[in-house]
Amino acid sequence: MSSPPLPGHPQKLNTFMEKTLTIGLTLFLTLCVDIPGAGGRSDGAHGDDAQKRPSRSSDTKGGRCSYTFIVPQQKLTGALCLNTQSASANQSEVAALRAELRRQQEQLEKLHGHLEQDGSLVMEVRALRKESNAMNSRIAQLYAQLLHEVIQKKDQALEQRRVESILLNATTQVSRALQHLNYRELEKKYGALTSMISSQNQFIARLEKRCLCRDSTQASLVGNQLWSACCTCIYRRPYRKAFLNVIIILQHVSVHSMCCYGSFSLTWLRTLFPSLSLSGPWRDCQHVQESGETTSGIYLLRPQSANRLLQAWCEQSRAQGGWTVIQRRQDGSVNFFRTWEQYKQGFGNLDGEYWLGLEHLYWLTKQAQYKLRVALEDWQGRQVFAEYDSFRLEPESDWYRLRLGQYHGTAGDSLSWHNNKAFTTLDRDKDSYTGNCAHYQKGGWWYHMCAHSNLNGVWYRGGHYRSRYQDGVYWAEFHGGSYSLKRVSMMIKPT
Repeated sequence: MSSPPLPGHPQKLNTFMEKTLTIGLTLFLTLCVDIPGAGGRSDGAHGDDAQKRPSRSSDTKGGRCSYTFIVPQQKLTGALCLNTQSASANQSEVAALRAELRRQQEQLEKLHGHLEQDGSLVMEVRALRKESNAMNSRIAQLYAQLLHEVIQKKDQALEQRRVESILLNATTQVSRALQHLNYRELEKKYGALTSMISSQNQFIARLEKRCLCRDSTQASLVGNQLWSACCTCIYRRPYRKAFLNVIIILQHVSVHSMCCYGSFSLTWLRTLFPSLSLSGPWRDCQHVQESGETTSGIYLLRPQSANRLLQAWCEQSRAQGGWTVIQRRQDGSVNFFRTWEQYKQGFGNLDGEYWLGLEHLYWLTKQAQYKLRVALEDWQGRQVFAEYDSFRLEPESDWYRLRLGQYHGTAGDSLSWHNNKAFTTLDRDKDSYTGNCAHYQKGGWWYHMCAHSNLNGVWYRGGHYRSRYQDGVYWAEFHGGSYSLKRVSMMIKPT
């Protein structure tokens, strides 16, 4: 059975009403209706049917006839009005419904606001995701580039170490080859010098016997003749460089006190060597100053409790004098890239660039408490200094380890970093670095890891220099490590 049509559709409603009325009238007219006052026979089209078909009403009520009328179906035209108004609703329910409606509208507005906020957040998140993807791709590119550069740098470092190792081996082999080539020649010269010294010793012994006289006048006369003979004999020999060594020997025999101070010989010798002192020996240059010598020059020293003689330059005109110069750099004429044995014994020219020697320094600083003064000069003529109130060296068994006191001065402290460090050379690596600092700094020094000062490095002209390593003559607190100083001197003096 189909459901009735909704009120909101008029065409369907008309059709439904027509069918309903037709069915209702048909059922109504087919019923047996009792009409009072009607009689006689029935005529018309239905007479025969009435006779043939008995009627139920005739059984119940005799003498009465029933009729069936078929009313033609009427078409309904126009709108059919339907009263759909229900009974008046309850006012409290209406108010509740309105309140619920307002609440739902408010929730709807809130949800709409949240939806707008969520929409803006979604847009921001999408933008951030795009930026993040772009950044991730850029980071991946940078990482790949960095990885490539690191691999390339590592390969370059390995190649550099290999080349440095090859260069160091080649340098060592060249040095050995030169030593081997010069060995015979040096051996010959050594033999010649030994024989010359032996003959000179014999000659001096004979002259000493001749100089032993009691009369002072006779001794002075013999001394003048003896000194003139000695100088003439030695100076005319082909080994002129050994002349200073002979003078040192003459100063420690009785000829020194008896015969060797004639006016002719002293004047002649000072003319040849104006910076050489013929007196001594002294403990150090302060002892020289206390003895009345006020001229800077080369003096003969013999430290206490040391069976050794040495010559050093005494500086008597700077900082109250009495300074024993242990190192000097001024023109680059001497190569300071030397071996352990050379740094131990000393090298260079006493009136120019030289290194006094670690062994001599050990014996000098052992006899008293000394202070150190480092004088520096740049290429613009500015002069500064650094002083340390104590300075001494440990013996060779402890690799001439540096012991340094407190600093004061105008140059800045670039040596305290090397305090308590052993001395390192090309062939004796005693520094704290994995490699040999002397190889990179091109000198010998109390290296650590590696240097804040390198006064025995390469003397570069002009100040600032370009080199693969910081190997110049520098003092880090004064112009930095890439500036090679013009003049440098290290001096010690008892406190």
